[in-house]
Amino acid sequence: MLLSRRIFLLLALCLPTSLFAGDFTYQQTTQLTGGSLLHMMKTVGVFSSQARHANDPVVSTIYLKGNRLAKVSPDNIEIIDLDKETITQIDVQKKTYTVMTFDQMKQAIRNARQQMQQKAAQQPGPSADPDAQNVKMSFDVKVRKTGAQKEVSGLESNESILTMVMTATNQQTQQSGNLAITNDMWMVPEIPGYGQVREFYKRFAAKMGDAFTGFGADFGKMLAQNPGSGQALGDMAKEVQKLDGVPIMQVMRMGTTANGQPLPAASEAPAAASGPSTGEVAKQEIGSAISSHFGGFGGFGKKKQTPPPDQNTDQASAQAQQTSAILMEMQTTTTNFSSAPVDPSHFDVPAGYKLVQPPPSAIQSAPSPE
Repeated sequence: MLLSRRIFLLLALCLPTSLFAGDFTYQQTTQLTGGSLLHMMKTVGVFSSQARHANDPVVSTIYLKGNRLAKVSPDNIEIIDLDKETITQIDVQKKTYTVMTFDQMKQAIRNARQQMQQKAAQQPGPSADPDAQNVKMSFDVKVRKTGAQKEVSGLESNESILTMVMTATNQQTQQSGNLAITNDMWMVPEIPGYGQVREFYKRFAAKMGDAFTGFGADFGKMLAQNPGSGQALGDMAKEVQKLDGVPIMQVMRMGTTANGQPLPAASEAPAAASGPSTGEVAKQEIGSAISSHFGGFGGFGKKKQTPPPDQNTDQASAQAQQTSAILMEMQTTTTNFSSAPVDPSHFDVPAGYKLVQPPPSAIQSAPSPE
């Protein structure tokens, strides 16, 4: 989803990097591994073959050659060209493709932001959310290195855990709600050639300008109304700088927790595959909290229902589930790094594919680093 993409972009821009020359290739395997979203997919899968395979692992190959990057997956291909300033999306199943310029993408992002602002302004304040003026926001990011080590894809890696918690508290009732993200990362000190991938995304972000920096501006406006918020974003950047190396396996969780505590990392409390029921998810209003991220936090400031512990998990996992609700858990593993020359054909649209206009929802699939 869009929020997680922006988090990946933030990590790519903040992590230290070196400049390399030459081509580079690697593979990523991504899979939905837990949380209530996976449970709902399995439920819907009884009626839909597409939903039934939603948690199948997806293997993507990323090719980098100079100022061009292609991400090739079984169903789609994405090509970013910094020289032409274009983003090409290729639908392998339909044999069609779209081309959007950076300017078009930036304008689409601005339009989407303006529409959200206008929608929020048109809503009558008292009737839409009578507690909106009494809500205080806080935003906390922490990075800790656990000292744990394990072998991933033949490489010895060290564990770093990034936690992010955004909390809204009603000053009158003292009730609060939050959106929490925890990324359990297994990192190696360096992979020769990988630094140029980060350099590519830095150049991409520079060309996109305020379309990407608007994310920080949105948080800045949100935090500006709270005492001590002036250093909140600065503290976040300092924490992210503690991450050194290349993450070769990541397990990201998104959900809610009691009392604004971070979500436990996957290595600390394995999640039950089934997760809470659809009804429990509705009671928690997680979807409302996420959708209102830019528009008043209507899902916050309300009591959240806590799911019961799963009897099939160990004691630590059961305790974690008593105080948290995981909406989504996704694992990404990065392998097969290579600095061998990249065939230029990977950046071409396959012969016979038809050019079509990008759909209005194209903004939701805006590219970002993984």
